[in-house]
Amino acid sequence: MSLNQIIFLILRRMRAPLLMVIVSYAIALIGFVMIPGADDQGNPYKFSFFDGFYILSYTATTIGFGEIPYPFTTQQRLWMTFSIYLTVIAWFYAIGAIIALFQEQALKQALKTAKFQRDVRHLHEPFYLICGYGETGSELVRALDRNELRVVVLELAPERINELEMTDHQFYIPNLCADAKMAEVLLDAGIKNPMCRGVAALTDDDHANLAISVAIKLIKPELPVLARVQNDVIAANMASFGTDHIINPYKIFGEHLAMRLNALGTYLLHEWLTNVPGDAVAAPAAIPDGHWVACGFGRFGKAVVNSLQNEKMEVTIIEADPQGTQCEQCIVGSGVEAPVLHQAGVEHAVGLVAGTDNDINNLSIVMTALEINPELFVIIRKNKRHNEPLFQHFNADITMQPSDVIAHTCLSYMVSPMLAEFLATSRSQTNAWSNAVIAHLVTKLGERVPDTWDVILTEENAFAVCALNAQGFTPLLKHLTMSPSGDRHELPVVPLMLVRGQQKLMLPDLATPLQKGDKVLCCGLDQAKSVQRYVMHDIKTLHYLVTGSELPETWIGRFFKSSPG
Repeated sequence: MSLNQIIFLILRRMRAPLLMVIVSYAIALIGFVMIPGADDQGNPYKFSFFDGFYILSYTATTIGFGEIPYPFTTQQRLWMTFSIYLTVIAWFYAIGAIIALFQEQALKQALKTAKFQRDVRHLHEPFYLICGYGETGSELVRALDRNELRVVVLELAPERINELEMTDHQFYIPNLCADAKMAEVLLDAGIKNPMCRGVAALTDDDHANLAISVAIKLIKPELPVLARVQNDVIAANMASFGTDHIINPYKIFGEHLAMRLNALGTYLLHEWLTNVPGDAVAAPAAIPDGHWVACGFGRFGKAVVNSLQNEKMEVTIIEADPQGTQCEQCIVGSGVEAPVLHQAGVEHAVGLVAGTDNDINNLSIVMTALEINPELFVIIRKNKRHNEPLFQHFNADITMQPSDVIAHTCLSYMVSPMLAEFLATSRSQTNAWSNAVIAHLVTKLGERVPDTWDVILTEENAFAVCALNAQGFTPLLKHLTMSPSGDRHELPVVPLMLVRGQQKLMLPDLATPLQKGDKVLCCGLDQAKSVQRYVMHDIKTLHYLVTGSELPETWIGRFFKSSPG
């Protein structure tokens, strides 16, 4: 909403109170001018319009300077008494209307929208638009903020906006309580701003996410869109409109489970690079081979069962609604009953999947099953984040929460576009290769999740590298991993991938010469990223790292240094 619209709204609401104040002032002023008075000599005296307005001003506002310039006559005092009640009542009405106006939801929303538009316009650094600040959105915003990426948030529920405003973040996050399905709201959120790097549609409504994706692709087709979806039909509709990344958490979890079954090292590498920087990643336990019992054959249950069956494991399914889930071979029941679990053979099983859409039922299923068979490997689905204390106390072998899966997937695309490409390529590598990469990263960076970032060698992003190349020097990849201090020690940073044209080098050799246009995926500690950026932009520092000698400050010094002899 524009400033003119806000002013129009205020004037429209204040029309009656203002008219009442004006009319009451006019009546009182006319009376003061027309009623004759007397000066201190008893001669007739009449107020001018200015004198009458002056007296009315301090009378109506209850300031009260007395009777000036001369004592009033009886007629004037009677009119003054009438004017006091008339104007004070008008003021009370106007003040009450002003208070009511600023309590009105429409004006509050208009002012917040205007402030939101101004905040977005003033963003002069890359940002992502997050539509939906639920469990998934809040986790993603926290991770992006930790990665020093700016964020703009749209959310329909006021209580979630309040939660966002009360959460401590590194950067200020512009936010608006509005329906992101509306095109004008998306425009207010800056989708046409050249600094907008992408949009994540993460509401808990597939149709809303579809509407957001379609609107973005129609208004600005080149803007990347990540959309959360659970329904396959809606996912196909999104794909037809060119949505860049369609994220189904259950399908992704099934893929990750298959990765964990086939290549534990690759799975751990993936988890380690997509978690929130600074968090710890526990070493995953090996999934046992044998008979499994799966309770619930919904979207989550199907993904897990398919992954297990693809590994030639026997799975017995327990489902309360076989027709609704299209489960052809299953035991009818919820799984919370011991007889049903016995019928499924849980006492001889190696693992249990508790995958219903009810957290309490899932916990009950697991507790009952463990009483029968305490050695079970447990995979449990957590639907709501507020139940986290219950699941932490229970401590299952694998706890799947859809919001975490979606947030980590979005993070891999947003924090570093090259990271998703690296992870996809790493899946074609051997498990031994992934284990070697993890060992190298732990040795260099420690056991906490590192930051990941892209390095693009252009004059805008790496002026010093391009300038030295133009002067005939050859900066190497290792020079981007060195400290500019006197001993030139190595920084806590590891180049993961170098892309040069169509060529892709995984874990490139540090002796690789750098060329203009190269793209390098790095991971490391936050302070290393800052130092590396400084080195890439400061030609004197990079010259010292490349040659081992100081670059003269003046052009005369540089002339003599370049002269032969």
